[in-house]
Order: sequence, then structure tokens, then C-alpha cells
Amino acid sequence: QVQLVESGGGLVQAGGSLRLSCAASGRTFSNYSVGWFRQAPGKDREFVAAISKSGLSTTYADSMKGRFTISRDNPRNTVYLQMNSLKPEDTAVYYCAAGLRWTIIARDYNYWGQGTQVTVSS
Repeated sequence: QVQLVESGGGLVQAGGSLRLSCAASGRTFSNYSVGWFRQAPGKDREFVAAISKSGLSTTYADSMKGRFTISRDNPRNTVYLQMNSLKPEDTAVYYCAAGLRWTIIARDYNYWGQGTQVTVSS
């Protein structure tokens, strides 16, 4: 079992930045790939970014490339999502998830956090 807790969300103006954190506890964190997903009101959950167990491989949704950066610190059991040049359409609840596969598919992740709200004002 892996427990995940997101933090770092909040209210920011368009063009601003936020850094989300996903802190893990439980089983060996370095055994799991981690993904970030988001869900806006009335919309389906959407893939944001994913990082492999070692941190050597990352992938992003097209609309996040060049603006968002995913990274991890395995000794600290934490994954980060640095979000720059934020837009109002980035407003959503952001979730981190852990799984054995490095994938962009939400159902492939076994463990999920409770989410953190990000609101970008225009």
C-alpha cells in the first residue's frame, strides 16, 4: 500500500507559477512510477505528466510541454510538478498517482492522492 498526499495548490494569477508536491509513504517509493492528472469541473480526468521510477524518463500532455516540469526525489519520497506560465484553463484539482507502469493511462495507476486545488485567475 502507498499513501499519497498532494500539497502546493492555491490561487495564482495568469502567468504565475506554482509547485505541487506529492509526498508518499508506505511501500518503497522508488518502485513506482508517478503520474499527475487533473480534473476540472464538468470535465473528465486528464493526464498531465508522468515520471518513471528512476526519474530518468518523463512525459507530458501536449498542452503542458514547455510549461510544466515533473521531477522526483526518491530519498525524500516526493514527486514535484513545477507549473509555469499558468493559464485560467489550468484551473482544476490536481492528483498524483503511483503505479508499477510508467503510463499516461489513469486506470493503470493503483494509488491516488486526495487532490489539491489549483485556481488560475485571469
